[in-house]
Amino acid sequence: MKILTLNTHSLIEEDYSRKLSEFVKGVVHEKPEIIALQEVNQTLSEEVVSGEIKGYVPCRDNIIIRKDNHVLRVSELLAELGERYYWTWLPLKKGYEKYEEGISVLSRSPILETSIVPVSKIDDYENWKTRKLIGVRTENLPDEWFFSVHYGWWNDSEEPFKEQWIKTAVRMTEYETVWLMGDFNNPAEIRKEGYDLMKRSYWFDSYELAEKKDGGITVKSEIDGWRGTNTEGMRIDQIWCTKRAVVTSSEVIFNGENYPVVSDHNGVMINYERSII
Repeated sequence: MKILTLNTHSLIEEDYSRKLSEFVKGVVHEKPEIIALQEVNQTLSEEVVSGEIKGYVPCRDNIIIRKDNHVLRVSELLAELGERYYWTWLPLKKGYEKYEEGISVLSRSPILETSIVPVSKIDDYENWKTRKLIGVRTENLPDEWFFSVHYGWWNDSEEPFKEQWIKTAVRMTEYETVWLMGDFNNPAEIRKEGYDLMKRSYWFDSYELAEKKDGGITVKSEIDGWRGTNTEGMRIDQIWCTKRAVVTSSEVIFNGENYPVVSDHNGVMINYERSII
């Protein structure tokens, strides 16, 4: 079972159309069962989509989908190439004064249920530090929940990761098996901070469980949110599970070696056996 996560940077990326196409071609080739995406944008001035949207499952009422919504375009291009995905998208905040930014999950099988989990103290569309998780339960995997996540930083005085993680851990006890997939903004290489906190919470890092793995690095250069710090060689895009899954492989994807670069982050794809220990 392949699952994939990527912080897309989407509409903000230079040469966006080409990168969108490259991403879709990679997905068609790999056919992951679940895809978690972060920084999924649409332009606030773009025209609203009217009528039924194939494959779209609203996670709450009154969500507006615009024609340049990144995950909408991904799903449409996938469908053109014969790959149907079901998807949901949660708008979180205004970004760069012109975009509406959110998070998304796509599934190859129909989505049975969605769940929104607020984790930040701030819940303000105008404040970029607003953080929520969006999760799905699907027809093929009805006993497992897959959440797309995009957390804050460990040393943020206003919205520290520790508090966001505690809220997450408490809420996730409501579900039997949970996968958290996304941009954790807490490098696995730094001790006594977010990564170690998650391990102490009895969660399992799929990278550590993997029988076969590469270097795991998903950020190789300076990016927004980390400017002025040493951002070379960070493993901040991760996949965690509440159970000790049998993970056969973990690989960095869309990194220029394993498919072209499509974002300021590289993606992570794991292959795991459905059986959970």
